[in-house]
Amino acid sequence: MTFAVIKTGGKQYKVAANDLVRIEKIAGDAGEVVTFENVLMVGDTIGVPLVEGALVAGEVVEQFRDKKVIIFKKKRRQHYRRKNGHRQELTLVRITEILTGGAKPSAKKAAAPKKAEKAEAVPVADVAEEKPAKKAPAKKAETKAEAADATKTKAKAPAKKPAAKKAEKADKE
Repeated sequence: MTFAVIKTGGKQYKVAANDLVRIEKIAGDAGEVVTFENVLMVGDTIGVPLVEGALVAGEVVEQFRDKKVIIFKKKRRQHYRRKNGHRQELTLVRITEILTGGAKPSAKKAAAPKKAEKAEAVPVADVAEEKPAKKAPAKKAETKAEAADATKTKAKAPAKKPAAKKAEKADKE
C-alpha cells in the first residue's frame, strides 16, 4: 500500500488510501471533495521540497471542535494566576486516493442531496397546501378602558392588616 506525506495547517501527516485524518479546519461541508497539493513524499519518491505532479484527494467527513484544553499560568508567591481555555476547530477527512503524474481526482461519489436541492424538487404550490393553518393569536384588550375593566374584575384575596394580627395575639393572652 502506497503512502504519502502531506502538509496542511502547518503540520505534516503520513496518509494512505482510506485513512481518517484529523486536520486543522479547512473549508468544506461534509461530503465535499478536497485536494492537498503540498505533497512532500509519495512512497519512495522524496520531493524537493514538493513532489512534482503529486496530489492527494480526500472527502470531508465532519467539521467539529476538539476537547477543551486548559491553559493555567501561575507564578508562586506573586499573586499571579491566569486561566484560559481553548477548543481547536478540526476537520475529519477520509483520504480517497493518492495521485501522481498530474492526474486529476476522480468524480465525487453520489452523496445525499443537499437541503437546497430537496426544496427545489417540491413545487411551491404543493408546499403551501400541506402547511396547516396558523392559529389565531390570543385575544387582547382593544382599548385601555377594557384593559382596566379586566384587571378590576379579577378577584384578589384580601390582605391581612398588621393591626389585626396584634389584636389576635392580645386575645390569646
